[in-house]
Amino acid sequence: MLLQLKKIVLNKPLILTLWFGLSLFAAVKGVHYHDGVFTTDHNNYFVYKHNFLNLIQQHSLFGEQPEFYFDLNHYGPVFGLIIAPFALMPDAIGVILWVMFLAWSLYFAIMKMPLTDMQKTVILALNVNSIMGSSGNVQVNPLIIAFVLFSFIFIRKQQDFWAALMIILGTAIKLYGVVGLALFFFSDNKIKLVLGLIFWSAVLFVLPMLVSSPAFIIKTYHDWYPDLVAKNAANMVSTRAYVCVMGMLSRIFNIVPFPTLTVLIPGMALFAWSMFRIKYWRNLQYQLLLLASTLIFSIIFSSSSEPPTYIIAFIGVSIWYVNLDRPITGYERFLLIFALVVTNFSPSDLFPRYLREHLVFPYYLNVLPCLMIWFKIIHEMITKEFKEYPQATEWHLATTKQVRA
Repeated sequence: MLLQLKKIVLNKPLILTLWFGLSLFAAVKGVHYHDGVFTTDHNNYFVYKHNFLNLIQQHSLFGEQPEFYFDLNHYGPVFGLIIAPFALMPDAIGVILWVMFLAWSLYFAIMKMPLTDMQKTVILALNVNSIMGSSGNVQVNPLIIAFVLFSFIFIRKQQDFWAALMIILGTAIKLYGVVGLALFFFSDNKIKLVLGLIFWSAVLFVLPMLVSSPAFIIKTYHDWYPDLVAKNAANMVSTRAYVCVMGMLSRIFNIVPFPTLTVLIPGMALFAWSMFRIKYWRNLQYQLLLLASTLIFSIIFSSSSEPPTYIIAFIGVSIWYVNLDRPITGYERFLLIFALVVTNFSPSDLFPRYLREHLVFPYYLNVLPCLMIWFKIIHEMITKEFKEYPQATEWHLATTKQVRA
């Protein structure tokens, strides 16, 4: 049965059908026919749409607009330009195309990674449930991951100018994108990368002014910081956000308010320590581990993390998994299964409702597998002697042999 499961996971046409088909299903499920027109109840889409509409109408991006949507917008003005083509469409069409664009952007980025076709297919397979959940919530996170992955891809190709664009774009939309800066040390032309960051920062600062005004954009950025500070404070007491290491410890040990820095500072120190094995900066396996670590770290130590946000962390988990030396150990297999069950599937109907509502969500236990894997990655990055050549070929041969057996 295990071999049959592996054959399914490695069936690329099937995985692509699930990847895009389930995303389409999740988007269409929120579209309804009412009073002679198609409309949608995807609230996040209206938040995104009015980011653009408020931008061109020079209305505050961060205020409440209960007549259009509930919740608040926390995205910058650059995001308004990205959502613009979809916001100008009828809502039912716009939301479907937006969701499919997000699914395609992450798929396209994964396909461009320096991995074998088999490794890419496995990453897609491991995240089919995640992309469906993200699509059902019309989350922008797949696009943020794509920007981080393309930052990595362009730096490896020595196209630092375009890597800088990816980093600034991701950051300008949602601050998670700033983690792309962790890849700075892999650049062979760090000065060019820094100059690119400065250039694209200036371009993307000015660009929204073309559909708005300089005064409004300056004021918007001035207002963005207190909005994010207020959001962070609200997350601490939210029942939806704060799904991070600090939130998990706060819930388990009933410590409110939780002393965030007592966890965040050691976490940042470990993350920084793992990055400074200079002799391996050009080693692909080491680079992929840092990429995986970065994606996981940005979520499990963020006060803004919610269950749908964990698609970012799980892409990191998937990159870690396909980057492991073959054959994998029993502990590594346990970590992957633990993460699939508790992190990936716990928000879905595939997970027992009682356990989700009385154990996983109340104590934020969906963080735990990712934290354990992150510790494993950090340990490998600090202690492992990496081979001169990446393990992709060995991985391909070992996996193919198992499937054919």
